[in-house]
Amino acid sequence: MNLQVAVLAGGLSPERDVSLRSGRRVAEALRESAPDWEVTEWDVDGRLLGCLAEHRPDAVIPLLHGAAGEDGALRDVLASLELPFVGSSARSARLAFDKPIAKALVDGAEMRTPAALALPQSTFRELGAAEVLQAVADHLGLPVVVKPTRGGSALGTSIVRYQDEFPGAMVSSFAYADVALIERFVDGTELAVCVLDEGDGPTMLPPVEIVPPNGLYDYHARYTAGTTEFFIPARLADHVLAAAADLALRVHTVLGLRDWSRTDLIVDHAGTPWFLEVNVAPGMTETSLFPQSLTAAGHSVGKAMRRLVEQAVRRAAG
Repeated sequence: MNLQVAVLAGGLSPERDVSLRSGRRVAEALRESAPDWEVTEWDVDGRLLGCLAEHRPDAVIPLLHGAAGEDGALRDVLASLELPFVGSSARSARLAFDKPIAKALVDGAEMRTPAALALPQSTFRELGAAEVLQAVADHLGLPVVVKPTRGGSALGTSIVRYQDEFPGAMVSSFAYADVALIERFVDGTELAVCVLDEGDGPTMLPPVEIVPPNGLYDYHARYTAGTTEFFIPARLADHVLAAAADLALRVHTVLGLRDWSRTDLIVDHAGTPWFLEVNVAPGMTETSLFPQSLTAAGHSVGKAMRRLVEQAVRRAAG
């Protein structure tokens, strides 16, 4: 199968640089794994639709991070152009990208996720920031995690341990979205569990244990080499890792995801995994979690992406 593949990366979101790095790595890995394929990297701008219509690649790999690539809109456009693409459908991407909706669906399927409130910026203007934040602290208790309801790479995310840290955390979150998710903090071990489905059903890759330098796996800790420690296999009991893997698989299934996903969770000190969020366009940079998990499972990035591309082409062919 000699294919023309377009890797979409870049865009205008705050995660543009990460997306470009992900796109570059995947494109290079594909060229090595499939030397007979024509693999091109395309930035996402006003020229994209014209290029897609003119060149009509056999398959597209959307590697945009943040709203531009994960809220479902781009996937709807690709579907309307009848272009096969790797990854979840537009509908499933929307469910996964909106953190409160994803949490509600996970909670409804009887999986554990920390208690949380989603509050728009207008609520603070209308009701008074100090009063609202005090009510939230009384309800959830401290510490809490504050983060944008839509977005990735932990941009705008803070841990609030004391009441006087709340205002600054809200300002940081509202810089990236109009609605903030305020979530009860769960102390424990942070894990990322990746799911890969190459056609025989979704399977879990080895969980990655994440040990960031300051207790928060923020943007700097994610993308600065040597800043964060990773352990594969994670340093937890086998039955705990099995429970975490089962949670990730159930999340992937409940949200209707396909091809690949990465579920972020916390395992508390009792060994119970708690769902935090799920990513339908996992980062593929040198420090990203999905490639680490692939390597630990004996896969290469190039071969895995090649199989996902071939699967997308077959899926479109019916």
